Amino acid sequence: MESFEMLLYIFKGLQLTTLLYLVTIILSIPLGLLFAFCATGKNIILKKIIAFYTWIFFFFSLLLQLFFVYYGLPVLGIKLTAFGAASLTFAVNYAAYLTEIFRGGIESIDEGQYEASYVLGLNYIQTMKNIVLPQAIKNVLPSLGNEAITLIKDTALISAIGMAEILRNSKELVTNKFSIVPFILCAFIYLGLSSVIVTLFKYIEKNYAKGMR
Repeated sequence: MESFEMLLYIFKGLQLTTLLYLVTIILSIPLGLLFAFCATGKNIILKKIIAFYTWIFFFFSLLLQLFFVYYGLPVLGIKLTAFGAASLTFAVNYAAYLTEIFRGGIESIDEGQYEASYVLGLNYIQTMKNIVLPQAIKNVLPSLGNEAITLIKDTALISAIGMAEILRNSKELVTNKFSIVPFILCAFIYLGLSSVIVTLFKYIEKNYAKGMR
């Protein structure tokens, strides 16, 4: 019975974890696609800006970025709620990674397909939408799946700014109950979430491949 009560308390943090996960996905995917288009375009200035942006977020830890947004920005007069800071940090961080993933997918498409599309009278937007992007997404689905799993684990970092997600709730129980059971339950929750994401992406990859035949 006590283990069940512990599980219920840990599950209270699952709502916050899930919400941050969804917000990050909703914001980072469009940003990643937009920045990938800029990175593969012909505008040299935009390409350099995007390259600098991805470099910044690749070489500084996500936890440091979270601390900077939540604790550092208020010094400059910009104060965000804990969830607002977490959402902003995770969105721009994952957008940087997705930018590189999408860029790699776009650049993997043979130049001959661009030339063929222009011969057929398609403009740049039509070419990207109907020819390049569908193939690029198919190529990067495994990488997107890896990022989706990493994101689940990264949400635990928000406990560092006092947010009551599943790991923080588990830690509180360990401290109060002097038991390691909450950490075990937390591990199974993460395992379950990751398994669902893996299954989902396998399903998407299988059906996406069928749809392109």
